[in-house]
This record gives sequence, C-alpha cells and structure tokens, in this order.
Amino acid sequence: MPPRHFLAIPDLSRAELTALLDLAERMRRRVYDRKPLAGRSLAMIFMKSSTRTRVSFEVGVWQLGGHALFLSPRDCQLGRGEPIADTARVLSRYVDGIMIRTFAQADVEELARYASVPVINGLTDLLHPCQVLADVLTVRQAFGTLEGKAVAWVGDGNNVANSWINAAFRFGFPLTLACPDGYEPDPAILARAQREGSAPVRVVRDPGEAVAGAHVVTTDVWASMGQESEQERRARAFAGYCVDRRLMTRAAPDAIFLHCLPAHRGEEVSADVIDGPQSRVWDEAENRLHVQKALMTMLIAVEENA
Repeated sequence: MPPRHFLAIPDLSRAELTALLDLAERMRRRVYDRKPLAGRSLAMIFMKSSTRTRVSFEVGVWQLGGHALFLSPRDCQLGRGEPIADTARVLSRYVDGIMIRTFAQADVEELARYASVPVINGLTDLLHPCQVLADVLTVRQAFGTLEGKAVAWVGDGNNVANSWINAAFRFGFPLTLACPDGYEPDPAILARAQREGSAPVRVVRDPGEAVAGAHVVTTDVWASMGQESEQERRARAFAGYCVDRRLMTRAAPDAIFLHCLPAHRGEEVSADVIDGPQSRVWDEAENRLHVQKALMTMLIAVEENA
C-alpha cells in the first residue's frame, strides 16, 4: 500500500480532519499517553529556518516515543544539488517519515512522489497546512465548534491565507479575505473553494468589510521569509491593513485574534491586539505541537482508533 502524505489540507477528508483534531485535543488535554512512534524516526528537512516548526515537530516526535533528525542544507546533499528523487529514495530506507520545510510546492510533491514513507509539508511558499490545522484547533478550543464561525483574513494572500482557503473548502465555514490589489491568494486554490465549497469564500479590498461580524480575525506579516527586499513596497501597499483595536470592534463581540508568528507589532497588528484579551496566539502556537503529533500518529504510526 502506498504511503499517505500530507501536502495540503484537502489531502485528508473532512471526517479524517475531524478525527485528527479530536485526537489533537486529547493530546492537548494529556489524556493520551501512548507512544505510537516508539522505535520510529522522522527526518526533518529545513531548507528554510524555523522556530515553531522545528521545535514542535522535534518535541512532538520525542513525546510520541520516536526520534527526529534535523537536516539543514548544510547537513544533507540537497544543499549540494542532489536530486530530490534520490534523497527521497535514500531517506525512505532509513526513516519512517519525512517532514520538509522549503520553498517550492513542486519540490514537496516530487519528494512525496518518490518517497516510500509518509511526507509532511512543514511549509512551502504556496501552503502552510500544519499551521492552519493548529489555527482550526484553536478556534474549536475557543468556541467549542467551527459551525457557524466566520473567519476574516486581513493582509497578504500568502501561504497561510491559501491554507485557510483550503480549510474553509474542507470544513465549510465562511471565509472573507481582505487583500490589496496584486496580493490576492492563489487563484486555483480560491477558484476550487468558491466552485466546490459549501460556504462562501470571498476576496475583498476593505479590511472593515472582511472583519464585520467575524468570529476569527487573523493575519500574517506583510513580507514573508524571502521577501525582505520588498518590505518598503509592501508597507505602502498594505497601508490601512493593520489589525488594530478599532478594526477589531467591527468583529463579533467574542471574536478572537490569531497570528501564525513571528509578528511585527505596529505593522500588520497593533501591540494592544496581539497582547490583548482577544488574542489566542500563544494557544495557537502551542497547538502546532498537538496537531502535528496527531498527524504523525495518523500517518506514520497508522494507529487505528487512537
């Protein structure tokens, strides 16, 4: 049987995603004490640096009884031009799963095509699915359910925004994204959600329109990793897209604020919002650990009825 990979949220059905979140919640509450990765190992390829992704995966593997191996471009032959297909074949002989954080989505897809063990997308320029699974768990944690909860994205139509669209497509919650002209999310991902999804997914220009009545308000930095040279141009384009206290008053009274971190206070979010009572960013960051543990249990341990 070929391995199950997790390259994008729609790779799993709604029922599978719900089961994964249920397991993650049990892990968060510490009512799950099994070691399903005992004797197993995860190769972690980092072509991009990271804090949350590295620590949460490495700690998560250890808590599940397994062993994680950190591989930077300096630590593996990918950094010297070895074909991805060859790396996939070799690592599959040594480890039980591969997590990769890199630039091109096509590289992750090629790795999965040639690997005989599960591959997990830790981040690409197109998608950040593990992050948004943690975000969805945070929404469930705050409200008890996703049903009837409207989400607003404010800012760049980047990899996190694309994964929010995929989450809306799978879970069926309404999503409105406020993006400046020229900074919209991926058109193919957006079109599928609008064509096949069960709830509206819209792109608007006005942050106030997106946030109006929303239960979840979320954003990200204006210039992602690798876009630092565009910082000034993006700062001009995103003027008026800061999630501040005034904008949050447009949301539902019990709305929560999310941010995948790291954050630039005073740019995409004001300090009084990210550090204020509506912020759930620290729960959100912690939930990376729990959803990824559940994901690895599902894919690598293949543990049924966990």
